[in-house]
Formats: sequence, structure tokens, C-alpha cells
Amino acid sequence: MDIEEHNRLAWDRHVQQGDRFTLPVTSAQIDAARRGDWQIFLSPTRPAPSDWFTALPGKDVLCLAAGGGQQGSILAAAGANVTVFDLSPGQLAQDRLVAQRDHLDINTVLGSMTDLSTFRDACFDLIVNPVSNLFVENVWPVWVEAFRVLRPGGALLTGFMNPVFYIFDRRLMDDRGILQVRHSIPYSDLIALTPAELAELIEHKWPLEFGHSLEDQIGAQISAGFRITGFYEDRDPRCALSNHIPVYIATRSTKPDLT
Repeated sequence: MDIEEHNRLAWDRHVQQGDRFTLPVTSAQIDAARRGDWQIFLSPTRPAPSDWFTALPGKDVLCLAAGGGQQGSILAAAGANVTVFDLSPGQLAQDRLVAQRDHLDINTVLGSMTDLSTFRDACFDLIVNPVSNLFVENVWPVWVEAFRVLRPGGALLTGFMNPVFYIFDRRLMDDRGILQVRHSIPYSDLIALTPAELAELIEHKWPLEFGHSLEDQIGAQISAGFRITGFYEDRDPRCALSNHIPVYIATRSTKPDLT
């Protein structure tokens, strides 16, 4: 099946349903960002540290797989030249909504995070990639492409799932808070679910998910040329596993400046 097209339609559906990751920031938050009072989230509850950012005014920022009128809108209000790149037309429409509402200049581009060929080499100073690479089957191209489009000295801020999240039976965990080991890592909905479970997921237009190993999440960043310069974890009170271990990880990685 066409994973990309399925997930595109699934996220458009999330926008229609008002999923929390599709709700734009408020005008009050935009006004605060213009005054220098802002924060963004790479994961659900813990903001990215302020020292992960350099001065934003005039910087070229790519919000990668980050539609929804959230990170990109805040960074544009803080003075950055922002491009939001996302698979979902519905998510990108949320960024345009905020841009029109609050008089921001935001460039929106439709596409997959695994293919940034629309951008030339070394054209961004910062890439912001909130939790999203669970929706691509192969995460390695994400790191390679991000490294290519970053300028030397630039940084990639990314959030992703702790792979331990995917070893448990998702339905039991979500519906009853029961942590029953069922799967192995790396994880794929296409392989791990029964035919009936997969058919139900597809019928209800839920996004297909993939649980990548830490070697693919962190080791592959290093292999692509990045240097890991920051790390933190985050919990989600709505997830039973968060009572035992953080289910989100965020990293700051830099592209070496060899000049």
C-alpha cells in the first residue's frame, strides 16, 4: 500500500477532528513571541530548552513535518524566516490560517520528510522537527536530507518516540492501562498487527506507525555527520507507560562548521 498517501489522508482527518497536534497557537501566544517571550515543543509537555536556540531574527528555519500552526508560527513571530514542510495539506492550512490571522510571513511546502529535494544544499540555519518520524518506514533519509539542507554550524532539533513504547500491546495500553509485551523493535504496523487489526486501522484512517530503534534514531544522525549536543526526555500523562519511563526523546544535533 501507499504509506505516504494513507498517512497524508489520516492527518487531514486529524485536522478535521481537532487533534491536539493540529490546533494552532493563539494570537496571544504570537504577540508574546513578538515580544521575545516564547517556547516551542518537540514533544507533548516539555518545551525545548532556550539554550538550544541562537538568535532567531533573520535566520532561515525549516519546520520539518511540523504543520499545524504551532512551532512555525511561533518562530516566525520571533523573527525567523520560516518554511513549514509537511505531508498533510490540512496541517499546512493551519499554518496559513495563523499567518493570515496574525500577519506573519510563513512559506508552506507540501512533501515527505524523507525527500527534501525541493530545497538546495545548505539553505537553512535551523531545522525543527517535532515528533513525527514514527510515520515513515525508513528514518535514515530524514537525517541525510536534514544534514544536506543545513548550513555548516546549523542545528537540527528533533523529537521522537522511545522505542520501548512499541513493545506493548497498544490497545491494552490505551484502553485499559495494561502493559503487556507483544512486539519487538524495530516495529511496523504493517508487520506486527494481525490482518484484522491492520484492516481496522486502515478503515478508520488512523496513521500507520513505525517504531525505530535507537540506533536508527541517534546512531544514524551521527552517521549522517551530525554531532549530538543536547538530549532530554518527556512523558505524556495520557500514556500509561509514562508512569514508568519517559516515552519521548528529543535531541539537538549540529552540523560541524569546518571553515
